[in-house]
Amino acid sequence: MRSARAGDALAELERAENFPVALRVLPARLRSDLHAVYAVARTIDDLGDRGAGSRTAALLDFRTDLHRIWAGSPPQRPVLRALVPAVAAHGLSPDPFDRLIEAGLTDRRVTRYQTFEELLGYCRLSAEPVGRLVLDVFGQNSPAATELSDRVSVALGLLDLWQDIGEDRRAGRVYLPGEDLTEFGVRETDLDAACAAPGLKALMAFETRRAAALLESGVPVLNRVRGWARLAIAGYIAGGRATVAALRRNDFDVLATRARARRRDTARAAATLLLHARRGKEIGP
Repeated sequence: MRSARAGDALAELERAENFPVALRVLPARLRSDLHAVYAVARTIDDLGDRGAGSRTAALLDFRTDLHRIWAGSPPQRPVLRALVPAVAAHGLSPDPFDRLIEAGLTDRRVTRYQTFEELLGYCRLSAEPVGRLVLDVFGQNSPAATELSDRVSVALGLLDLWQDIGEDRRAGRVYLPGEDLTEFGVRETDLDAACAAPGLKALMAFETRRAAALLESGVPVLNRVRGWARLAIAGYIAGGRATVAALRRNDFDVLATRARARRRDTARAAATLLLHARRGKEIGP
């Protein structure tokens, strides 16, 4: 039985702005298991970004506790005890969670990325595992679905970074590739301004187009999944499209205000995706 404290944390997670709206209508068992997965992912993120004391030690300690699940020992943390039923029901592997922890550890060592390929490597650690866990929970993790889901996940990871340029800069991290800063004539100190200069806006327009193209290249995943999985993944993709729209609506000024996806834009995009999928139309760019 899951602890009341873990249940409270999961309820808070569902109310969070970035929790996919589509997941709120899933059957209780699936919703509960996805809650548990998201709660662990968010805890790892919190330990890396805002944990007190040694964040590296906190992440390593969490990993030790996490691995108790597969060793047959009860984990100490309520958030991990809440994950145990999902692991048992869906045969979840520790690997995706280990990769999320590795992303947190990477943030302790690496604060700059020179190339876009290097940044993609980071997103494969920080974002890709969540998409794979979702497919595992739905039992629809075919190689074709996984490859397309990876594109969606990495694109969503990039868009999340683009929303938080100013906040990350204040934390000492710059996720914009160094080669792109040079190409657009943007200095790191430009990220300290109250609003984005024209060069930074042009750079963010470029990065947003690149992330959007990657997102759209993964849309055919909806042809590879069915049922509740299709609904959930359409919600993710719709959220990504709405974030792209929000960045454009803000004229790519990622410093003056955080671009926030509007729920009506997300709902409209999800409805369009699901309508095409139900009609049997091949979805994709």
